Amino acid sequence: MPAPRAPSYIDQHVGRRLKLRRNMLSLSQQNLAETLGITFQQVQKYENGRNHIGAGRLFELAKVLNVQVTFFYEGLVTRPAKDNREDVTLRKLLETREGIDIAQAFLEIKSPTVRRQLIDLAYTLGKTTS
Repeated sequence: MPAPRAPSYIDQHVGRRLKLRRNMLSLSQQNLAETLGITFQQVQKYENGRNHIGAGRLFELAKVLNVQVTFFYEGLVTRPAKDNREDVTLRKLLETREGIDIAQAFLEIKSPTVRRQLIDLAYTLGKTTS
C-alpha cells in the first residue's frame, strides 16, 4: 500500500480559505461538519491542510458556504514564496471571527486620521495586555 501523500501548499491554501469563509459566516467547525455529514475533526484536517479536499467535497463546501469553487483558490500562486511578515499577519487576522469583524469595521472608517488613531490604540492595547 502506498504511503499517504503529504499535504501540498495548495491543500494548505484551500484549507485556509475554507477556515476564512467559515469564520466569515460565524459557523463552528461542528456546525459545518454536521451539515456535511462528517466529523468536526475532518473539518479541522481540511482547514489545517492535513487532508486533501476532493473535487466533490469542495463542490459541496462551496454550495454550503455560498461561494464559487474558485473562492478556495483565490490568491493562490503557482510557486509559493517564503511567507513574509505581512502575509502571515494578515492570514492570522483573517483566520479569526474577531479579525474579520475588526477588518470590516476598519473599512467603514472613512477618515485617515481616525484610522491612524485606531491603529495606534490597537498597538497600545497590545503592549499593555502582553
